[in-house]
Amino acid sequence: MFESPIIYIEELDSTSSYLRNIGTDTLSDGTTVYTGFQTAGRGQRGNSWESEKGENLTFSTVLFPKNIKPEDQFLISQITSLAIRDVLSEYTDHITIKWPNDIYWKDKKITGMLIENDIMGYNITQSILGIGININQTKFKSNAPNPVSLKQITGINYDIAAILKKILQNLYDYYTGLNTPINREEIKTRYKKSLYRREGFYNFADKDGTFSACIADIEETGILVLKTKWGDIRKYGFKEIKYLFD
Repeated sequence: MFESPIIYIEELDSTSSYLRNIGTDTLSDGTTVYTGFQTAGRGQRGNSWESEKGENLTFSTVLFPKNIKPEDQFLISQITSLAIRDVLSEYTDHITIKWPNDIYWKDKKITGMLIENDIMGYNITQSILGIGININQTKFKSNAPNPVSLKQITGINYDIAAILKKILQNLYDYYTGLNTPINREEIKTRYKKSLYRREGFYNFADKDGTFSACIADIEETGILVLKTKWGDIRKYGFKEIKYLFD
């Protein structure tokens, strides 16, 4: 049962920065802070996160993963993505994980996250999971290409705090499951089965141009393995490849 502290603050610049500033050495594993309005949220590639005041779920959780080596840190991204994907799937169909850890509904983005792992020697000393989920917002004014909210999908207004508690319980269950090799393999399998565009050929772009490929695998370190229509295998780290949309 998830029992770590949940802190609510009406307005913050960044929930992840807040956790760092109060000193994570004083916090218990799984401590979470969430806010009604975040003024300087950050995402992958340095992007900002648009969120209307009081309408979305913006939170950060700190973990102290004693049993995860730096070379296995992608597991943290996998369990976080799965925890959110599982909960959102209770409310609507077509929820998938766009590699490495965006959550999509069909071809639209409903969740973004930034996971920051602090590494010292052969250990991960802490992980801060910064997450933004579009819940009740119905209009998006930024130039983000494809945002969508749960309310836009279903027409229903949701209890944000209740969804947070469900996600944290899911995350706790996955997190404790990392203690055994069997559970780790199950997590990796579930992640691959939950991937956005996991079947079929789609257009991608890398530094050399655009091409069509299918997802062949995800390596232990999180490397994306693509197979082109000509049978070539191409491997990409984070920020090295872009999904293309029609």
